[in-house]
Amino acid sequence: MRELIEAILPTVLRPSRYIGNEINAVHKEWQDQLKVAIAYPDLYEIGMSNLAVQILYHILNARADVIAERVFAPWGDMEAALSANRLPLFSLEAWKPLSGFNLIGFSLGYELNYTNVVNMLKLGRVPLHRTERGETDPLVFAGGPSLFNPEPVIDIFDFIVIGEAEEAIVEIIEKVKGTKGQGPVRNEILKALSTIEGVYVPGISRSVKKRHVNDLDAVPYPLSPIIPFTEPVHDRAVIEIMRGCKWGCKFCQAGWTTRPVREKKLETLIQQAEELVKNTGYEELSLISLSSSDHSQIEALAKELANRNEKRRVNIALPSMRTNSFSVKLAHQVARVRSSSITIAPEAGSQRLRDYIGKKMTEENIMESVQAVFASGIEAVKLYFMIGLPTETEEDLLGIGQLARKIFEVGRCHTRRVRVTVNLSTFIPKPHTPFQWERQITINETLQKQRLIKESIRQKFIDVRWHQAEASFLEGVFSRGDARLLPVIEKAWELGARLDAWSENFDFDRWLKAFADCGIDPAAYLRERNKDEDLPWDYIETGISKEMLANAANPN
Repeated sequence: MRELIEAILPTVLRPSRYIGNEINAVHKEWQDQLKVAIAYPDLYEIGMSNLAVQILYHILNARADVIAERVFAPWGDMEAALSANRLPLFSLEAWKPLSGFNLIGFSLGYELNYTNVVNMLKLGRVPLHRTERGETDPLVFAGGPSLFNPEPVIDIFDFIVIGEAEEAIVEIIEKVKGTKGQGPVRNEILKALSTIEGVYVPGISRSVKKRHVNDLDAVPYPLSPIIPFTEPVHDRAVIEIMRGCKWGCKFCQAGWTTRPVREKKLETLIQQAEELVKNTGYEELSLISLSSSDHSQIEALAKELANRNEKRRVNIALPSMRTNSFSVKLAHQVARVRSSSITIAPEAGSQRLRDYIGKKMTEENIMESVQAVFASGIEAVKLYFMIGLPTETEEDLLGIGQLARKIFEVGRCHTRRVRVTVNLSTFIPKPHTPFQWERQITINETLQKQRLIKESIRQKFIDVRWHQAEASFLEGVFSRGDARLLPVIEKAWELGARLDAWSENFDFDRWLKAFADCGIDPAAYLRERNKDEDLPWDYIETGISKEMLANAANPN
């Protein structure tokens, strides 16, 4: 097998996606350890930017009784080469077939990656459905944000992890290794796994309570992460400074499902940052969270790291900051090595709609921030808005263009090279949010709203971009879908659906045919729902009840 892989690598685009052997990668002798494949259903450069992959890789390989290796979705040329040479999909570290692992764990953060899960299991020669697997087959599981409604893919997985996995994965390993190699025990293992908080086992569990880590300082964190060969989407060192968000925007699934808010201590963060910079050689250190400026010691942390790293030419980046003049000034103060654009997310074009959706941001806040941005010498501002929000009017949409033009005029007072980018995404009513009962607008409505905003701006130096309407439509269907959708996913895969998150691969006609062949109207999943009806994801307990969400959905 190794000889065949070595022969085909020079024939494919970016062979560095498949060779492994990167700095800080872990290689172990394949003996009697428990073997875990960490699977990410997208290309290498996307998966290697995923913090969960690095965290789980670090935790598992720290154990002498576990081998953890990575596997990513192949590009089309590699898939064709594997098929032509009758090779299975293999892991990066030891080039072992996917079917040779005891456990295969997928990290799922985006619904349009579901066909990639199908493709990877098929290429890995692992039975797709959990009911088809026998004693010698791997246990296939998954976790990640999109599994707060796992129903469209529930029949693929032997079990799923809801919430944060750092502590749960250790308990999973202990349960599995206790019975490994002792005869026909697959069902016994699954029964044991169902007793772990945060683990849902289809056919055994009736409900599941979201798992979260209480003490972020106490859990392991990868301070010698793998340094990718191929440049990843986010080419930087990353420090996670906190989890959760206190603001309660009604559309934000991450904000509602990652509660409660938890911080790492200042001394922990400084020590982790020092180790990361020393062990990686990255030229940027990013302090990440859902809202980094909410950390109680963010100013002291950012300035201390900037002071330590200025001479090293390591930039300190502060993404996900609240839009206020303090945040903007702080971001600029610590970006001493090189400044970058600033991102502001008003989400809606009018104050009325921002108030309704729970976005606690006034136009005065926005303009103060913009003044601080341009006064500091930064010339580019990125603005993020949603279209199709509940109660939205044409006036709200036109307000997006009006706000963008105001920001541009402020920038032009400071520099002739001002650039403003307006990014439009379609509102998707995600599970476990106050807006989970709302309808999602149609593809035609999306296109009309995009066109209206584009035509209302007509400014040379304001760039308007948007998510593809058809892709947002599918994301909405699978976000709120049920188990009837798995045959649609399989049919779309049979028709050639792969890597649908990549625009050059996305073919909406395939999906329309798959829905038609399965006799399913996808638009039915996007309708408005009654507050008292059962929802496919009701068995998942996040700590926020449906009653609390319904109350939060009401105007303040």
